[in-house]
Amino acid sequence: MRTADFDFDLPKELIAQQPLPDRSSARMMVVHRDGGQLEHRHVNDLPEYLRAGDLLVLNDTKVIPARVFGRRGDTGGRVELLLVERLDKQEESSAKILETWDVFYRASGRPRVGMKLSFAGDKLDAEVLSVGKMGRVVLRFSCGKPVLEILEEEGFAPVPPYIRRTEQHTAVTDMDKKCYQTIYARNPGAVAAPTAGLHFTPDLLGKLQGQGVHKTTVTLHVGPGTFKPVKSETVEEHVMEPERFEISAETAAAVNLAHARKDRIVAVGSTTVRTLESSAVEDGLVKEGGGRTSLFIYPPYSFKIIDVMMTNFHLPKSSLLMMVSALAGRDLIVKAYHEAVQSGYRFYSYGDCMLII
Repeated sequence: MRTADFDFDLPKELIAQQPLPDRSSARMMVVHRDGGQLEHRHVNDLPEYLRAGDLLVLNDTKVIPARVFGRRGDTGGRVELLLVERLDKQEESSAKILETWDVFYRASGRPRVGMKLSFAGDKLDAEVLSVGKMGRVVLRFSCGKPVLEILEEEGFAPVPPYIRRTEQHTAVTDMDKKCYQTIYARNPGAVAAPTAGLHFTPDLLGKLQGQGVHKTTVTLHVGPGTFKPVKSETVEEHVMEPERFEISAETAAAVNLAHARKDRIVAVGSTTVRTLESSAVEDGLVKEGGGRTSLFIYPPYSFKIIDVMMTNFHLPKSSLLMMVSALAGRDLIVKAYHEAVQSGYRFYSYGDCMLII
C-alpha cells in the first residue's frame, strides 16, 4: 500500500492555532460507515449519537510541561529540550535529586557526552550521558526537587510544531497549559495531548452519564512519535515508536462486560484505540495490565474491541489518518477529508473532530 494514497492538500489557514473558548462547541463531522453519509454537527450534539449502555473509553494521561530552555555550560549557547521519559527511579545524592531522562535536544551546536547544561533559571543542572540519532539525548539531571515539580513551575506546554508559538508570553503559556490538557487528565507522562478528548466538558460528560452512557479510562502516555510522519514509500515499512500504556482491572472488566451485553465500545481518540486493540486477548475482550505498544493500525485491519471512534482531523500521510481509514474505509475517509477542507473545518490538535459510527 502506497503512503502517497493517504496524502491530501491542506490549506495552512485551516490548521487551528488557538483553542475555542468553549471546548464542546467545536464542529463534529459524523461519518456513517454503513451508508457513507456525512453529517455536519457539533461536539455538544454527541448525546444524540450515543445511547444507554454505550461504554465511553477515555485516555486519562496528563501532559507534562515538558519543554524547557537553558544554556550550555561551555559556550553559554541557547538550548531547548523536550523531556520525553524518565529512565530510572529517583535517587538522592548530597542533598540533590538525580534523575535520568530521555530528551530531544535542540541547539545550534551538537551535544557531546559529558557536556554540562543548565535549565529553568539554574533550577535544573544536567550532564549529557549519551547522544543518539535525530536529536535524541540521555541526560542526568541534578536538582533540589523532582524534575516534574520544576517543570510545573518553569516548563512550557509541548504543543505540536504546527501550532506556531514564536514567543513564550505568560498569557500564551498559561492558556496552553490549561487548554492543551483534557479535563479528566490525572496520570502525568505524556508529551502530547490525546486531542479528541480536548472537546469534553463536565457538562457534556454529565449529559452522557444522565442518558445512561457508561465511562471508563485507559492510560497511554502519548510520545513524540505521534507526530512522526510516514516517510517510507509503502505503508508497511513504517515503524511506530513504542508508547507506555496501562489498563486497570476495573477498565478491563467494564469493556468485557459491555462486550458480553453487546453494548458499543466508544473510543475517544487514536491512543485509546491503540491501547484497547493492543490489549485484546480475543474478539471483544481485553486483559488488564500494561507495557509498551508499537501497534500500527492501517488498512486492512480487523478491529477486535472498538465499535465507534471519535477523533480529530489528522496530518496528511500520517499513521493516524491510516488508522481511521482502516476503520471507515479509505474511500470514505478521503471523501470526508475533502468535504472537511471544502467546509473549512479546523484541523489538528486544537481543531474540530470526526465521529465514526
